[in-house]
Amino acid sequence: MNCLWCDTDMIPEMSWKTIFWLPKPKRLCASCADQLTILQGKRCSKCSRLSDDGICPDCRWWKLHATQEDPLICNYSVFAYNDAVKEIVSKWKYRGDYCLGNIFENDYQKAFKENFSFLSTETMTVPIPLSAERMFERGFNQAKMLADFLPLKSEELLLRSHSEKQSKKTRRERITSANPFQMATVISTPVLLVDDIYTTGTTLRHAALALKKHGCPAVYALTLIRG
Repeated sequence: MNCLWCDTDMIPEMSWKTIFWLPKPKRLCASCADQLTILQGKRCSKCSRLSDDGICPDCRWWKLHATQEDPLICNYSVFAYNDAVKEIVSKWKYRGDYCLGNIFENDYQKAFKENFSFLSTETMTVPIPLSAERMFERGFNQAKMLADFLPLKSEELLLRSHSEKQSKKTRRERITSANPFQMATVISTPVLLVDDIYTTGTTLRHAALALKKHGCPAVYALTLIRG
């Protein structure tokens, strides 16, 4: 099997353990894997930002300025944002290299198992959607791919109106932007929102607010990267 990023041939390690229990296939060679940084250490319990405080300044700001209760219980992110993950995600999302998403499967599944195993089996994963225009440009939704890695039922409940890309907006523009999400159904089960990058948390909170307004009792989020 070859590394999905650099195409280096990877020779599987053999031991008595691997003979009887086949390990999950590695997607990256050791050199490429070392370039990705899994978030470790103290982090904000709300947004996963590395912080010595239980609640980081960003989340304290949300609580202070919000006009209503925060609709998102918490977000957990797997990787730190660095040049390596930026390059992989850019090629995956914007240049249509769908298979690169498989690089993240094992670590994403592990993060779910370690942090959301308390969720009931009726919990649904809901990927953050793309607008119809953006979906046409890219050909696939990277959040849906991440959701399909998880053992819960996945439902695309949200619709998204088209707007300027989040990456093109300033921090203030993101925080003050109108809610782009709509729903057509009522939901009575908890939801785990799935997305690739948490930056300001605005997108997830907008999605969580739409879900809560339609009956969802609790909204959590599992994102791939903490920006």
